[in-house]
Amino acid sequence: MFRLYGIYAPIATPFDGDAIAYEKLEHNMEFWLKSKMAGIVVMGSNGEFVLLGREEKERLINFCCEKAAGKKAVIAGTGAESTRETISLSKAAAAAGVDAVLVVTPNYYKGSMNEAALKKYYFDVADASPVPVIIYNMPRNTGVNTSAKLVAELAGHPNIIGIKDSGGNIVQIAEIIKNAPPDFAVFAGSASFLLPSLLLGAKGGTLALANILPDQCAEVQELYEAGQLAAACDLQLKLLEINAAVTSRYGVAGLKAAMDMVGLYGGDPRPPLLPLGAAEREELRGILERTGFFNKLAA
Repeated sequence: MFRLYGIYAPIATPFDGDAIAYEKLEHNMEFWLKSKMAGIVVMGSNGEFVLLGREEKERLINFCCEKAAGKKAVIAGTGAESTRETISLSKAAAAAGVDAVLVVTPNYYKGSMNEAALKKYYFDVADASPVPVIIYNMPRNTGVNTSAKLVAELAGHPNIIGIKDSGGNIVQIAEIIKNAPPDFAVFAGSASFLLPSLLLGAKGGTLALANILPDQCAEVQELYEAGQLAAACDLQLKLLEINAAVTSRYGVAGLKAAMDMVGLYGGDPRPPLLPLGAAEREELRGILERTGFFNKLAA
């Protein structure tokens, strides 16, 4: 069984006009594959997965698996509104060679997504998926929260191996860790609460910030596990401002602009998402410079 552990980046999907820019993605992949990260997540929220068509999703998963080629683990976001589509895409991802699938909660009919519906959804997907399933709790985007009680029940399924929790509710994260089996991996869904989650027993994180600072994110976990708590705290605090800028403050557009500034390719998000304006870009540049992590920023 695949072991979910360490730091992952939910990688951005680069576009050239309205097409996926595979040459640019290959350049970015070279950087990520040389990093300290355990792996990548293709088609997470920062990968704009809801803006991709089915054929694009399958080609993107195949491309990332081919480029990773055993160097890093690959997890694919396969959550869809219907159980049928989620299972279908999960099977396609498994055939492409992913190590696990990340499945977000269905959310369009959020009023009907009670715990009974979600439990059946995840159990049905896990029963059918050829690879392990990871729950993705993203209430900020979906409006649906998977409670600690529900997660503990889902963790009893042998093919559901962990959760990426992006809710930021550290009490809920603590309750999940307390109530789930010891081999169930809880992942922080943001660098903003990576260290607090590790202190409680989390096994790692899937972090937007790891797109541009993969080694620094991994070092938070390394320092913690080495018993260097003061150094881990210091690094965690240094990451807070830039993490907020590329997540809650500026979103996907901010992450992509930051990638452009540090020598990767971000480009514009796919419409209807808008790119950052000039004033926002300058503010973001100032935040990047204040971190002290970058020797030179691209013009």
